[in-house]
Amino acid sequence: MDLQNIYVSVKEPKLYGRYINNDHITPLLNGFKNTFEVSTEGYSVNNEPIYKIVAGKGSVKVFMWSQMHGNESTTTKAIFDFLNFLVSGSPIAQSWLQHFTFYILPILNPDGARLYTRENANKVDLNRDSVQLTQPESQLLRAVFNQVQPNYCFNMHDQRTIFGVGEGKPLPATVSFLAPSYNEARDINECRQVAINVIAAMNDELQKHIPGQVGRFDDSFNINCIGDMFQSLGVPTVLFEAGHYPDDYEREETRKMIFFALFSGILAIYENVIAVNGNNNYFNIPQNKNVFYDVMWKNIKINYENKEKITNFASQYREVLIDKSVIFRAFISEIGNLDDFHAHAEIDAFGEEFSTEDGAKSPKIGDEATFFIGKNRKIVNGLEIF
Repeated sequence: MDLQNIYVSVKEPKLYGRYINNDHITPLLNGFKNTFEVSTEGYSVNNEPIYKIVAGKGSVKVFMWSQMHGNESTTTKAIFDFLNFLVSGSPIAQSWLQHFTFYILPILNPDGARLYTRENANKVDLNRDSVQLTQPESQLLRAVFNQVQPNYCFNMHDQRTIFGVGEGKPLPATVSFLAPSYNEARDINECRQVAINVIAAMNDELQKHIPGQVGRFDDSFNINCIGDMFQSLGVPTVLFEAGHYPDDYEREETRKMIFFALFSGILAIYENVIAVNGNNNYFNIPQNKNVFYDVMWKNIKINYENKEKITNFASQYREVLIDKSVIFRAFISEIGNLDDFHAHAEIDAFGEEFSTEDGAKSPKIGDEATFFIGKNRKIVNGLEIF
């Protein structure tokens, strides 16, 4: 099956980049109202609508939600690509709409989405509120779960650029998965086994497109996390983590990989491929490791306390919302040999001297990554200006 051509035909052109909120998706939802059930399920702390989409009329119920963390929008884009596929009229889409009913909350945390923050308007991480249910968004999610009684849950997130997979020179973890634990012992019961098998099928497909760039999230049990809670309540739950693809900070390539994962996961359920035990496939997916910086400068001469030495240092981007756009600002985050770390961009200074416009001769953690290397090389916001 040519997923690439399918994706090109269904990619939603009105969603792009990292900043996605209700303003972006409301017109799209209005366009689906003649085909699917689209409703306002409830409201956020700041009284923003939380939308629900119901697509299909089958007996197998799939519940998925995105932007529980407001600044994690990649999977939201992929969900709308998936909805476009469902209305495409293709034979596969028509058969899925007869077999499945999809219940979708495209932006669970609309206040966080608008402010581009992980937390909601009360500064609560909704993914640590599954027990106390202190927030209206958490309460709504649980209420829909109880009402739907789904057969599968897809819990959709983004992860930071710091994660890599593999030994030696790692690759970025472009997509990571987790079949959450349902108890402290991390046992595998029938419910978790189903989640594992779904992930195994998705991994098989993704390895064709991003070989070695699929990771597995840590499965330590935390009942405060919604995935662990739903797994413990007996519903196979899969955590999706959209990560970094080289030179793709807007996460458009990653978005495509999430669509591929969604498509292949639903196909596997439809064809009952998940009846096959996928433990070996799942546990052979390498676990995420914190090994990446965004940019690293190597072999740069600094003068620290009147002593010259050659060292390395690295920067990490902070995502800052300015005028309704997400800007990536580079800040120096580590200085030293950094032997066990890598970067998505590595720059060799070849022993030339570090300096700044105000006369500093060594980098300082927390400073913006704007400086000079030697007399002719200027670095602005972490990247060399030619």
